[in-house]
Amino acid sequence: MTAIARLLAVISLAFATVQASAQPYPSRPIRLVIPFAPGGLVDVPGRVLAQKLSEALGQAVVVENRAGAGSTIGADHVAKSKPDGYTLLMTSTTHVISANLYKSLPYDSLRDFAPVMKLAEGPYVLVVNPALKASNVAELIALARERPGRIDYASSGNGSSQHLVAALFCSMANAPLNHVPYKGSDRATQDLIGGQVMVGFVGTPIALPHVKSGRLRALAVSTATRSAQMPGVPTLAEAGVSGYEATIWIGLFTPAGTPSEILTRLHAEISRVLAAPEARAQIAATGVDVSLAGAEDFASLVRAEHAKWGKVVRDTGATVN
Repeated sequence: MTAIARLLAVISLAFATVQASAQPYPSRPIRLVIPFAPGGLVDVPGRVLAQKLSEALGQAVVVENRAGAGSTIGADHVAKSKPDGYTLLMTSTTHVISANLYKSLPYDSLRDFAPVMKLAEGPYVLVVNPALKASNVAELIALARERPGRIDYASSGNGSSQHLVAALFCSMANAPLNHVPYKGSDRATQDLIGGQVMVGFVGTPIALPHVKSGRLRALAVSTATRSAQMPGVPTLAEAGVSGYEATIWIGLFTPAGTPSEILTRLHAEISRVLAAPEARAQIAATGVDVSLAGAEDFASLVRAEHAKWGKVVRDTGATVN
């Protein structure tokens, strides 16, 4: 190859590289990593968002479930992914709970992610199997004290928000229940309905049909105000656990270092699609309400929640097995 031919080849390669890097975002499918099993509180609204965002961006947004270890497996995968906007993490309060609950993680839950925005929030519902002789929170607490460690509560896994929301209840109410972790909320709910475990904190869409059918009994909601979907169910504070409040939020992250223009594009498109009444209704049907906050406000929330749940972990002595 002559010197001129080599020079032309180098120029051609450089031009192709510039062209590729100049392609508008997104130019290929996006992976939306959900660090939970299918069918749960994050997965269902995640699939709604993926469909709407695919239509808005003109590229497929593919949901990828990477469940396990209190959401840390999926989070670790995203933290180590290229910060190019093609790998997103949609997660929940569990993200900051696990950061405090696990002694050693291969990533930093605050530094290794760029918050894009908060998407939604909602309550958990404290439910019991009807076979348990507890028609209200006071009776559940009394039973737990009479039979310490002998009444089981289910969660979707060690380090999950269900785990810590329940652990906070046990600590604040002095109700010594026994934690039984499952691999996902579906199996936990099945055993709760079947009576293998007696107590659980579940999402509103899971609670509603089973409460209506009589297979579960709703005692309280975890938030500071009552749920519009279950207005007859008191808050835990109203039911006697003074000061109790736990709101489950869902948010979107990218790996740290993702270009600001990509974060801005994602925020703009997601805000637009979730402002539509149809999307809001679809999200509400999953048990959480659309509640948008930009990157700065979401980052502040994440830091505050990290501190809050760190204190809960220390105060309750919660551990993972």
